[in-house]
Amino acid sequence: MSSKQGGKAKPLKAPKQEKKEYDENEKAFLQKKKEEEKALKDLRGKAAGKGTFAGAGLKKSGGKK
Repeated sequence: MSSKQGGKAKPLKAPKQEKKEYDENEKAFLQKKKEEEKALKDLRGKAAGKGTFAGAGLKKSGGKK
């Protein structure tokens, strides 16, 4: 066989990641971080729903007169 083979090359397999053991402080920190991210996401959703700036858009200048 030649060194050049036709067809699509197979992607390399990623090595399996080890399960990381967390202590109580790390678990508490990760939980707090998840809760903060969820709260921010909820606030963003509520802010977008109010429509203070939504729908205003940018007005195009020029065009037909």
